[in-house]
Amino acid sequence: MRVGIATDHGGFSLKEELAARLRDAGHEVVDFGAHELNPGDDYPDFITPLARAVAAGTVERGVGVCGSGVGAAICANKVRGARASLIEDHFSARQGVEDDHMNIICVGARTTGPLSAWDLVEAFLAAEFSQAPRHLRRLEKVAALEAEMFGEKRGAAAAPAKT
Repeated sequence: MRVGIATDHGGFSLKEELAARLRDAGHEVVDFGAHELNPGDDYPDFITPLARAVAAGTVERGVGVCGSGVGAAICANKVRGARASLIEDHFSARQGVEDDHMNIICVGARTTGPLSAWDLVEAFLAAEFSQAPRHLRRLEKVAALEAEMFGEKRGAAAAPAKT
């Protein structure tokens, strides 16, 4: 799977470890930075390009890391088509994809250890969107809300792509 990953200084070492584990597991990793530890950098500078790439389909899924994971999730969700969540448990890592078509997992480097973070990322990447009618209906409502936010009228929308 082609997986994007991004962080600021708060998650730099965890991002490096997760990227290495992803490569070792056979995934193609697109690293959106940070590429060096810089205490003055800002998570939107790295998370935004990641979220845009996920929304555009240039990467299949994304991993956003910051100190708490909260800022990464908030930022990613400002990009239309990104469905990001801060994940701290195995069930939500899987269920977020299966039911809600989550395409970006966000983790906190200061709140989640590297082995736990890897377990969450593995569960996230192994999960598939269920395509169940009730989940498609709910996602259509979310897509309509996005269209409303952008001042667009929404006609019949295609189902979200299965990733």
